[in-house]
Amino acid sequence: MTLDHPASLKQAAEAIRSGAISSEEMTRAALSRAKASQRRLNAFIEIDEDHALSSARQADAARATGRNTGLLHGLPLAHKDMFDEAGRITGCGSLIRAGHVAMGTSTVLARLGQAGSFSIGRLNMSEFAMGPTGHNHHHGRAINPIDPERITGGSSSGSGAAVGAGVVLAALGSDTGGSIRLPAACCGTVGIKPTQGRVSRHGAMPLSFSQDCIGPLATGVEDAWLILSLISGPDGHDPTCLDAPLRPLLDGVKGLRIGLAKGPLLQSLSDEVGEAVQSAARVLEGEGAELADAPFSHLEAVTELANAVAMTEAAAVHFDGMRKEPERFGPQVRMRLSQGLAIPGPLYVRALQIRSVMLARFLEQSFAASDVLILPAMPFVAPLDRDVDVGAGSRMNEVISAMTSLTRPFSYLGLPVVTLPVASSRERLPIALQVVARPWREDLAVSVARHLERVLALSPFTLKAAA
Repeated sequence: MTLDHPASLKQAAEAIRSGAISSEEMTRAALSRAKASQRRLNAFIEIDEDHALSSARQADAARATGRNTGLLHGLPLAHKDMFDEAGRITGCGSLIRAGHVAMGTSTVLARLGQAGSFSIGRLNMSEFAMGPTGHNHHHGRAINPIDPERITGGSSSGSGAAVGAGVVLAALGSDTGGSIRLPAACCGTVGIKPTQGRVSRHGAMPLSFSQDCIGPLATGVEDAWLILSLISGPDGHDPTCLDAPLRPLLDGVKGLRIGLAKGPLLQSLSDEVGEAVQSAARVLEGEGAELADAPFSHLEAVTELANAVAMTEAAAVHFDGMRKEPERFGPQVRMRLSQGLAIPGPLYVRALQIRSVMLARFLEQSFAASDVLILPAMPFVAPLDRDVDVGAGSRMNEVISAMTSLTRPFSYLGLPVVTLPVASSRERLPIALQVVARPWREDLAVSVARHLERVLALSPFTLKAAA
């Protein structure tokens, strides 16, 4: 890492705070990376150089006059194209909202702004966040920075690509069924899906209000934790956002009970993925953690319930647009919304009603002897683009269903999850782990993930170097 692209957010903030580099210099370097990589990665829908440099100069002026600066003062980031910023476009990766100018600013961007950060552009995403592969009919797909023939995962595809390529150190994404965790897994970054209700969704594009979560993708666990700590907390604009302070991280894993998830959904893992999970478990055991088997049964139905809730709520969000201008939606999104419109009301209500029962049962069974659970983010490494293209037919549906089989249950149940790379496959692709905790115990999941990261020393940059 060079000074114009430090290894962590804290290092970058300290470089600006100390005067070793100006915010403008760091921002120009980030813009240069963004523009140089755009043809190769297609990570951005818009790179806004004028706005970024103006923000950087304001940050430098503030520092020069001795004004109080936040933890991310002067740091250039970039975020998924779904968070409102007053006076600026929020396109949601779509055609129908491509020129929509926001009237106000989302709480998450406001909080990052209070910490001193600003954005250099809007990152690519699946249209209206509806697509786990990261494809976009209108803007093209973001390209995996480790292997361009592989998908980035979605829907936070541009966030995964930009962070994985080192264009920015962190980016916001959203997760309704895996949309932070899948890009993190495919691009070798760290992603956190928080407990539902920890982060305000005010000013963020809705997909499924019963399952939507906002969280960070970053190059390391501590950076992701820092971003989460800045955007968390109650918000008067979002009554679903609760006051549940984050607890401090643990220094190590000694005495923690680690549950190895076992069940039918985990019987189809590739050999490499299965071995990587076992290896990570042995590492944790060697560091003083206690291992136990954790039943992970009865969750096949949860996947279908999660999808029924998400698609019904998405269809409600886009009902007027589908009625008036269906041709302005991409074909895959239009098809999925049509399916959502066809889901019977009683089925949707029943899927919501039994959610709390399913959560209580899962906590009682799977966390009976465990503080956290570990399991893969996906049953295999990032799929080839050709296997999930619309021309792949039934193969596409099979791959996509398998991709989300291990992420959707935790969205439906509202649990916090950290995803991080723990191994590299024979093709030099990341193999990612999910660390799952009880509601509001992000501190335990992040503590385990941070310790694994320190011991394994894997990052998107080491993965790219090996490729």
